[in-house]
Amino acid sequence: MACRATVTVVGAGLAGCELSLQLARAGYCVRLHEQKPTRRSEASTSDQMGELVCSNSLRGAALSNAVGLLKEEMRRLGSWIMKAADATRLPAGGALAVDREHFSAMLTNWVKAEPNIEVIPGEVTDIPEARPLVIATGPLTSDGLASNLEALLGSSRIAYYDAIAPVIAADSIDYEKVFAASRWDKGESEDDKTAYLNCPFERDAYFEFVRALVAAEKVCPRNFEKPKYFEGCLPVEVMAERGERTLSFGPMKPIGITDPKTGKRPYAVVQLRRENQSGTSYNLVGFQTRMKQPEQDRVFRMIPGLERAEFQRWGSVHRNTFIDSPNLLDGFLRLKTDPQVYFAGQITGVEGYVESAASGLACSLFLRDVLDGREPMLPPDTTALGGLLRHLSSDPKHFQPSNVTFALIPPLEREGKKKLAKQERGEALAQRALADLDGFLVQRGYL
Repeated sequence: MACRATVTVVGAGLAGCELSLQLARAGYCVRLHEQKPTRRSEASTSDQMGELVCSNSLRGAALSNAVGLLKEEMRRLGSWIMKAADATRLPAGGALAVDREHFSAMLTNWVKAEPNIEVIPGEVTDIPEARPLVIATGPLTSDGLASNLEALLGSSRIAYYDAIAPVIAADSIDYEKVFAASRWDKGESEDDKTAYLNCPFERDAYFEFVRALVAAEKVCPRNFEKPKYFEGCLPVEVMAERGERTLSFGPMKPIGITDPKTGKRPYAVVQLRRENQSGTSYNLVGFQTRMKQPEQDRVFRMIPGLERAEFQRWGSVHRNTFIDSPNLLDGFLRLKTDPQVYFAGQITGVEGYVESAASGLACSLFLRDVLDGREPMLPPDTTALGGLLRHLSSDPKHFQPSNVTFALIPPLEREGKKKLAKQERGEALAQRALADLDGFLVQRGYL
């Protein structure tokens, strides 16, 4: 039977495999370019597709956490990545861990056995002229293709080293110790002026904090991750190592900030910037870090007001090729300057195995709609998938890659002021998300 249309896909990682299998089973032909076995990235150890290079864990399985919810949403959308993961699952407590070799082998066999998929081995350095085109080359996109993407998108619109600041739940902050204010009271509205919370340090506490940053255990970079830090985006501990007062002249400078409780300027201050419109989450401004997660949990609780902080995302710094999605892509992962070019996977600015596969799945839905002659539609913003996709078109000034978190989803609307426990809140958000997703699937004719 003739294919309904042909789509060119570059990259057979998690996003590329998910996308290709979805399109092929829907009756479209796929020309899938994959550099293996001709060339491997620095992190690869096998010639299989969908290789899990860092870990065999797809993280939490419970619906009470955001990545567990995202996996369940993907199952309901018929995800091939989730089919392979569930089929190769290993005992791992509350996480979903897989046998990496069997997982990748299963995906590779499915792709190669699919008559509608033509696998074209060899490195792609020039951007293919065929349309529609999907770029799904991942965080270790080859230098040749990255160079051509830079020429297409602009050198300021693609990054090669990822620096992520931690995110904390707003309701875990001690508001008796922090205060709302923008530096020099800048902001066009009251909402602007209260977009920042400030954690004030006294002198002795500041120096104790700096010593803890320097002494904390750090994640060692892998062989292919030679640190290439930008001066404007240094890990916080690297700044601390340059001198005890460096941070007080950098991200912790108190200039232009007055503590309303004392009427004075603090010795130093950590600023928290609102992470979402609902104000349920804040990120630590300038606190990208290579500290190990237990060390982040310990050291960052030394910040006044964060003693009981609930971390929704850990800070990190690692090699990662990603584009400036909010300024380059529309809401459906299409290049604004050429809507027949799509991006999927970690190169869009999502973080993690599951999130990368989810973006490939979403891209396949958008492509199917367009090729079928109907307007694409985003999943509800109350779903984990919808929240993740909307993150890619939000905050064009401060865009950072992100894992899926409940901070990307609108908070619950409920009567009364009773605060739900973390697990109860997660379960309630998941229940709402899955109900809304089922409605979306019926509306779009997927059920």
